[in-house]
Amino acid sequence: MALLNTLLLLLVAVAIPGLINRTRALLAGRRSIRFTQHLRDIRLQLRKGAVYSTTTSALFRAAPSVYLGATLVAALLIPVGDLPPVLSFDGDVAAFAYLLALGRVALILAAMDTGSPFEGMGASREALYGALAEPALLLTAGTLALVSGYTSFAAIFAADAAADAQVAIILLLAAYILLKLLFTESGRIPVDDPRTHLELTMIHEVMCLDYCGVDLATIRIAGWIKSAAFALLAADAATAPFCAHWWAAVPAAILLAGLSVGIVESTQARNKLVRNTTFILTIAALAALVLFTGYLLRLNIGLA
Repeated sequence: MALLNTLLLLLVAVAIPGLINRTRALLAGRRSIRFTQHLRDIRLQLRKGAVYSTTTSALFRAAPSVYLGATLVAALLIPVGDLPPVLSFDGDVAAFAYLLALGRVALILAAMDTGSPFEGMGASREALYGALAEPALLLTAGTLALVSGYTSFAAIFAADAAADAQVAIILLLAAYILLKLLFTESGRIPVDDPRTHLELTMIHEVMCLDYCGVDLATIRIAGWIKSAAFALLAADAATAPFCAHWWAAVPAAILLAGLSVGIVESTQARNKLVRNTTFILTIAALAALVLFTGYLLRLNIGLA
């Protein structure tokens, strides 16, 4: 069962980018590239070697592996519907946030290790947005733990823990927050634009300018897994009160992430950099409000 959980996680990770491309093409009225084109691109990059600048150290070379490893371990903490995750223990909701932070720190240090002013600028922006987004993630994790009484994702999304109607409302709000966090953590519009090539406006992509070949492929794969992790968390929270099965959570994760990102990127422009802080802080404020609502539920005050 744990193996099936991992396979479904990887399926969601590779399906989301393809659905995003199809959605953007459909809304733009043009023919889309292959659904699996991103996998073909990764295959080509994995065949290439890596070239390193003489100014970089071993930290720069190790960062992609650390980023992928931390992201993959964090994703293995997440159950897919009613399937048990590979890793599960009390407090893994906090471990999830810290593992993602470890991967972010590795990329930030690697970008600064290059000595490039552009990559240093991207690293500073990534550090700022990460510091603003992490409170929202921790508040949401605290809300899930508060209303369910558990600190493990597997127990939080169990059917018996999410059966209460008021808890279901909190879970749906948490799913919405996690979906908004996906845009920030995966570097998508309106926070960042992965398709831009202007260093002055890039955030995540500018940190990877010195990477190529297998290292760049590793970073891209880690990004897909991170997006899948947030999508599955949102899908688990949305489906747990109604249909807590893997065959409902997997399509929900793919559709929630793929369609929402594709529609937003087709209908909205990227935020100005000064507006990104407001966007992320609004998510954190909403997470704090949901946490307060969950606290009222624990006091048996109720929503009505």
